[in-house]
Amino acid sequence: MIRLARPSQWLKSAFIFMPVPFAYADGAQIDWVGFLTGALGFSLVSSSIYVMNDLLDAPRDRLHPTKRERPIASGRITRAVAIPYGVLLLAAGTALVWSVHKPAAVFLLAIYLATSAFYCIDGKNLPLVDVFLLSAGFLLRVLFGTALIPAPASSWLLLCASTLALFLAFTKRRSDLVAGVGQEHRPSLAGYNMTFLNQAMGFSAGIALFSYALYSMSPGAFIPGREFASLPFAAFGILEFLRRAYVHGEGGSAAEVIWTSPPMLIAALGWVLAVLWSLDVA
Repeated sequence: MIRLARPSQWLKSAFIFMPVPFAYADGAQIDWVGFLTGALGFSLVSSSIYVMNDLLDAPRDRLHPTKRERPIASGRITRAVAIPYGVLLLAAGTALVWSVHKPAAVFLLAIYLATSAFYCIDGKNLPLVDVFLLSAGFLLRVLFGTALIPAPASSWLLLCASTLALFLAFTKRRSDLVAGVGQEHRPSLAGYNMTFLNQAMGFSAGIALFSYALYSMSPGAFIPGREFASLPFAAFGILEFLRRAYVHGEGGSAAEVIWTSPPMLIAALGWVLAVLWSLDVA
């Protein structure tokens, strides 16, 4: 049951926290109990989406070299158990977000549910539409974080988050091709080849770094003289992810790549420390 909820994928909720240090430095008063409650609620709702996805994909997952071991596809959890379990996760997550009393957060959660449901039902079968829907989930997490604070979202930060999300989505599709996933399991793969995905990954990764650098130079973003302190850590993390995708064919699960890469975890910690050092939080 825990594996079906995929708590390891809650690492994606880190995107919810992206606006926090910048909003805090800008003078925002953050209700940490409400913020963490909302983030937990969003994570539970995302788990309910994974349950729905596994229910719909079970026949195809049985044809996949690794996904056939998922709880529903392998038969360890029946549909009669999975359906009420998914509804329970959805209800609990929605109730937590509702309890924060941030209408914008509830609205964004509804959009996330709608786009995720469309992805699970048909969107994942449409080339390019599938990666944009995947990246939308990351971008909505950033917007959800700004709604919980609440604080306005920086255009440069949103551009960085959206292109980084596109990079992760393209990497996921590339890993499918490397793993030999057939079109019978993932119909959208008929619209991709390795050349396109390699170029798309490089393009989106480059824009993500460039937009983050521009955001770092925005007035008031960082203390003068410390604007680029966090940039090397961001660049290392993206390039290390890119290296592991190109050299080892990884990237099917961004969370798994990050959790199993000590250099990336160290870079993430370095980025957090560099951002805190670069912000005027006095």
